[in-house]
Amino acid sequence: MALTPEEWQAVRLSLEVALRSVALGLLPAVAVALLLVRGRFRRFPPGRFLLDALVHLPLVVPPVVVGWALLMVFGLRGPIGAPLHDWFGIRLVFTTEGAALATAVMSFPLIVRAVRLGLEHVDPGLEAAARTLGAGPLDRFLTITLPLMAPGILAGAVTAFAAGLGEFGAVITFASNIPGETQTLPLAIYSATQSPGGEAVAARLAAVSLTLAVAGLLLAELIARRMHVLLGRA
Repeated sequence: MALTPEEWQAVRLSLEVALRSVALGLLPAVAVALLLVRGRFRRFPPGRFLLDALVHLPLVVPPVVVGWALLMVFGLRGPIGAPLHDWFGIRLVFTTEGAALATAVMSFPLIVRAVRLGLEHVDPGLEAAARTLGAGPLDRFLTITLPLMAPGILAGAVTAFAAGLGEFGAVITFASNIPGETQTLPLAIYSATQSPGGEAVAARLAAVSLTLAVAGLLLAELIARRMHVLLGRA
């Protein structure tokens, strides 16, 4: 069951890509969740439903479609990828950063959903009481809203990290399958299954992938329960 240096490299790269994807998507996910729960959309009432549908789109379309869309937008000839490359020398396609971007897009709905559920359980009466005591919007958010929605944020981040370890379709389409650069665990497993005699390698990597995924899900549950205890909800 000992892993070779190449296999350890795939494990390390998977952890790195998943971690980068969470760091990339966490703050925007919190902002979108706040907008979905607290936004009023007075001038355009269907806006909430359209935004919610757009956020959850990566969950219902094939991941390859998401990777293709990223390729069209962030490729070297894309409307965003071309200026990034020409003006700043930044290339996302076929890079580790591109793999992290594709993973972040696929796991983004998971963070938004977890944060949204946490925010919906925040008692508006606590914020109203703080407002009557003279607390401003920023003070109320930092001292009341943010701590109460923290379990959702942490659980969403850990769940997205665990899901990012298994992302395949969007990554291979946008970032390709380059050993040492974009070949994460799922891609290494796929390569092993396509090679003669690669069943043992695929089995070892699959065992590692399964172990990491289960550990991530258990950690998300433990964090959520611990935060609920600290906040007096259990």
